[in-house]
Amino acid sequence: MAIIRILANLTVTELDRAQRWYTTLFGRGPDARPMDGLLEWHLGESLGVQVWAEPERAGRSAMVLDESDLDARATQLDRAGIEHEGPLDATTVRIMPLTDPDGNRIVFTGPLRG
Repeated sequence: MAIIRILANLTVTELDRAQRWYTTLFGRGPDARPMDGLLEWHLGESLGVQVWAEPERAGRSAMVLDESDLDARATQLDRAGIEHEGPLDATTVRIMPLTDPDGNRIVFTGPLRG
């Protein structure tokens, strides 16, 4: 027995609005719609993100995504019109937190410079 896949799950109030925002964030539409109220983006062979319409829990989710090029991601977010504070140095990594329209927290991380 082994766990072979992980999906981060973010809860939102309105699926259409969330689909537009996450499509902008990831640069493409969802890869799957497994059931009513659920969208999935497959970010790798065994990892992905689910966006689930559950208004009573919306905005209480968070996920951390390791990014290979945090500066390029910041530029992509700027072009897409997604607000962020830019990459910030933390203790052992750089981070770039942002918030979706429902208040869910997404944190991109990357290596410190130098």
